Amino acid sequence: MAQSLTSHRPGLAITLKLSSILLFSIMSALIKASSDAVPPGEAVFFRSFFAIPVILIWIAARGELRSGLVTERPMLHFWRGVIGTASMGLTFAGLGLLPLPEVTAIDYATPMLVLVLAAVMLGEKIRLIRISAVVIGMVGVLIMLWPRLGSTTADSAATLGAMLILGATALKALVQIHIRRMVETERTSAIVFYFSSTAAALALLTIPFGWVMPDALTATQLVMAGLVGGAAQILLTSSYRFAPASMLTPYEYSSMLFAILIGYLWFDEVPTLIMMAGAALVIAGNVLVVWREHHLGLTRAKVRAVSDPKG
Repeated sequence: MAQSLTSHRPGLAITLKLSSILLFSIMSALIKASSDAVPPGEAVFFRSFFAIPVILIWIAARGELRSGLVTERPMLHFWRGVIGTASMGLTFAGLGLLPLPEVTAIDYATPMLVLVLAAVMLGEKIRLIRISAVVIGMVGVLIMLWPRLGSTTADSAATLGAMLILGATALKALVQIHIRRMVETERTSAIVFYFSSTAAALALLTIPFGWVMPDALTATQLVMAGLVGGAAQILLTSSYRFAPASMLTPYEYSSMLFAILIGYLWFDEVPTLIMMAGAALVIAGNVLVVWREHHLGLTRAKVRAVSDPKG
């Protein structure tokens, strides 16, 4: 039987959270390593399709194989799949054009955009502290993007990559707003399963745009990306069963350490001081948001649990 959602085991929760972040970082590296050989749509298919068996095993282990996939509002899953698949595709395209730490840093803008979208779409009030957090975070994003956009000698491929990741971040924020509606009626297991299924199906629509037969190494990397991504999603979801989101959120920024280490060892990438300075401001804005939500007693564990950081 699954542990109660109210179980409080912070040590286990932190271990699960950090493990999920490490696996997501490895998944991103696997996609990046294969980006020169296969188009983003094909990578999305492998990432999504090979995550499904892992997710099904997890659902079966929880004893929810029959009840866990029941849905009351299938169209919500469809639209979550459409938006999430678009976000994943843009992310995978950007991974091939930017250093891994830079992709990770720009992605930190997601919570800032969630605040803005929540005010516009859900009518949530944003007071001074949250407005300040958004401003700080957006300044950080602009600092990171400036070398890509503000110089006449900027590399056009890197500039395109930055725009793709920024677009993916905006869509990811929209996904989180959408999931806030879904968790009111839909089970976590259903949200996770139907997203991977929908993304795999939608990715097939990109076959006419240049899918290729990958070599053995590339195919292995893509299959591993799916398996690792599925495992990472399970660990992420499970971590919120044992501790509140407010406690676990700060650990999300360990992804920068993993990205720097993996980027350096695997791709010989070294983050710039400008990128690190911008990332520091974005993280500061996010920390301010977390502190404010904790102060107000707002927890969004269900949303965080099913919001895949890479799609």
